[in-house]
Amino acid sequence: NDIKRVIAYSTCSQLGYMFFAAGVGAYNAAMFHLFTHAFFKALLFLGAGSVIHGLHHEQDMRYMGGVRKPMPITWAMMTIGTFALIGFGIPGVAGFAGFYSKDAIIEAAYGSHGIGAQFAFWCGVTAALLTSFYSWRLAFMTFEGKYRGNPHAAEHHHDDAHGGDHGRGHDAHHANPADGSAPAHESPWVMLGPLVVLAVGAVFAGYVFYPYFLGDQSEGFWRHVMPVAHGHHEFPPWVLWAPLIVTITGFVLAAIFYLWKSGAAKAFAKGPVWAFLYNKWYFDELYNFVFVRGARALGDLFWKVGDRRVIDGLGPDGVAASSRFMARQVRKLQTGFVYHYSFLMLIAAVAFGAYAIIVSSGAGR
Repeated sequence: NDIKRVIAYSTCSQLGYMFFAAGVGAYNAAMFHLFTHAFFKALLFLGAGSVIHGLHHEQDMRYMGGVRKPMPITWAMMTIGTFALIGFGIPGVAGFAGFYSKDAIIEAAYGSHGIGAQFAFWCGVTAALLTSFYSWRLAFMTFEGKYRGNPHAAEHHHDDAHGGDHGRGHDAHHANPADGSAPAHESPWVMLGPLVVLAVGAVFAGYVFYPYFLGDQSEGFWRHVMPVAHGHHEFPPWVLWAPLIVTITGFVLAAIFYLWKSGAAKAFAKGPVWAFLYNKWYFDELYNFVFVRGARALGDLFWKVGDRRVIDGLGPDGVAASSRFMARQVRKLQTGFVYHYSFLMLIAAVAFGAYAIIVSSGAGR
C-alpha cells in the first residue's frame, strides 16, 4: 500500500523481463528494456514524490484518493508513466516506450527454441497482466474516487521543507473540497519540470531508438558488442496481440476492484489468495527458515565447538587455565606457618643425608 514500495517492487518485475530476455538470447532486447525502463520508472518515482509532497508526506495509498483535480499535472505525468510501464501500444502502429522493448522480449521468448522458452513466454504474458493490474490499482487508489484520509490532519502539519509552497497548500487544507478531492496542492515547477522531460522519453524513446537497439541500425549500433539476430521472424497474430489483450484485461480488473465495485477488493482481501500474495508467497518466511535459521545453527556450532572448545580451549584459554591450575597446586606449599617450613627443611635434610650415605657407600665398594 506504500506508493513508493509499489513502484520499487515493479522494478523487480521489470528486471525479471530483462533477465529472461537474456535467458532466451535476446540480449539487445534486454538492454533496450533497461534503456526505456529508465525513463518511465524514473517518471513514476518522481511522480510519487510529487504526490507525497502534495499530500504532506502521506505515502499510504489507502489514505489517498481524489488527487487528480488538485494535482492535474502530476496526474497527467504519472498516467503517461503508467501507460509506458504497462507497455501499452497497438502492434504494427505505435505505442509508448515500454511497448517496444517489452513486446520484443515476449516475442523473442516465443521465437526461441531453448529449454524453457515457452514457459518464459507465458511468464512474460502473465507478468504483463499483473503489471497492468497493479499499475492501474496505484493510479485509481491515488488519483480517483474520494479522498480517504483525514482532511484536517494536514492543517496541523507544518514543515519547513514546504518553503514558499506552504501558503499555497494551506488554502487547499482549509477548503476541504465538497467534491471529495484531496486537500492537496500541486507541486512547484522545480519538481514538475523533470517529470515533463521524462514523460517525453516515456512516450518517444521506444519509437526513436528501436532501429538502433533492434532494427535495421542495430548491427552498426552494437558493433560486435553482442550477437545480433539477422532476419525478421514472423509471429502468429495472437502472439503479437496477446500483450495488449492482457494489458486491457488488467485495466478492467483494476477498475472493477478499485473503481466500480470497491467492496470486491475488500472481499478478496479476506481470502487465502490475497494473504498468500500479500505475504510475497511467504518467501521471506521460507528464506528465514531454510537459510537464516540454518546459517545461524551452523554459526552456533562453529562458535560453541570450533571457537570456544577447540581454538580457545587449546589456545589462549587452555594455556591460561593450565597456568592457573599449576599456580594453585604450587600455592598449596606456601602455607605461611613456620613449623611447616621447618618440617619441610628437616625432611629435605634427611633426604640429602640419606642420598649422601648411599652415594658414599656405593663409591667405597
